[in-house]
Amino acid sequence: MKRIMISAGEASGDMHAANIIKALRTYNEEIEFYGMGSQQLRDAGANLLVDSSDIAVVGIVEVLFHYNKIIKALNILRESLRSNPPDLLVLVDYQEFNFKLAETAKELGIKVLFYISPQIWAWRPKRVYKIGKIIDMMAVILPFEERYYKEANVPVRFVGNPLVDKAKADKDKQSCMTEFNLDSDKTVVGLFPGSRRGEIQRILPLQLAAAEIIKKDKVDCQFILPIASSLNEALFTDYLQAHSHLDIKLVKDLPYNVIQCCDAIISASGTATLEIALMGIPYCISYKVATLSYIILRPLIKIDRIGLVNIIAGKDVVKEFIQFEAKPQAIADEINLILDNNEYREKMIKELNDVRNLLGKTGGSDNMAKLILEMLA
Repeated sequence: MKRIMISAGEASGDMHAANIIKALRTYNEEIEFYGMGSQQLRDAGANLLVDSSDIAVVGIVEVLFHYNKIIKALNILRESLRSNPPDLLVLVDYQEFNFKLAETAKELGIKVLFYISPQIWAWRPKRVYKIGKIIDMMAVILPFEERYYKEANVPVRFVGNPLVDKAKADKDKQSCMTEFNLDSDKTVVGLFPGSRRGEIQRILPLQLAAAEIIKKDKVDCQFILPIASSLNEALFTDYLQAHSHLDIKLVKDLPYNVIQCCDAIISASGTATLEIALMGIPYCISYKVATLSYIILRPLIKIDRIGLVNIIAGKDVVKEFIQFEAKPQAIADEINLILDNNEYREKMIKELNDVRNLLGKTGGSDNMAKLILEMLA
């Protein structure tokens, strides 16, 4: 029986890893999976040595705060590589942690497949040469990323973006509206504050303040908030109690059904922004990290945009409100513009559809499964 260790450090990586396992099962049901992830990876049948829920953080300050937990998780996986080596190590995003794991695997002669490239096109581009020394294959999900690795003679394959297949509701809009107790005759605005605890703490208050402003202008407006599978609903309680009159609907584990119900969305940066774009719903991005993290990291970033949809398009398709520009009034004004100006709204929807076309071929998870089988063989 072949054995694969998977390391996924946050909700989006957990989802992608789970989808890979499901795709692999259609070809070979005998493969054993184990490693690090969260609920979706567990549900897909992987034996979790480490639950990643407590270490899914971003930013220098945030990482330092969780340093002991992160190192403990890394050591558990390293020891497993030494004592019970897999046939293949599959690393999903969560780059700095997973690169350290890759170094150990290469020392032990274990094959390494890295899935979802770090943003070398955004900052520290010379990392590509170091990456090439510790992996056997890089699987990228954005079409323009492939050339960076080819130019550095690093084995690479564009496998397609798994979200092209994944980002769709499993029910029609009216059924979802009824299930979530939403009035189909009233406007619905989605609040997407992220999938990490730190993001909720920094971004949810900002989005709630913007929602208050929107509600004053549109008294019939309804709000809905999806909760990532890696988070506990209790995390949101204190924040929402102070805004109970907004009657925000909380929904667990059904992000695509939630997206389908929305007329506009305020989203944190990350995977969700691409999922929303693929479903053609107008939105804006609001994002903040710890101030010290921002001051240190901002000079290192070589691009002007952080939203994937804007990076892929090479222009500002959706507005980004980042760090000091992330103000409730500005965000509320943008959402009101999306809702009130039909020409503005339709132009954004068209450009979101253009981005979908740029993402290319479907079958991302299936292509990854085939690549894994090649490497196992």
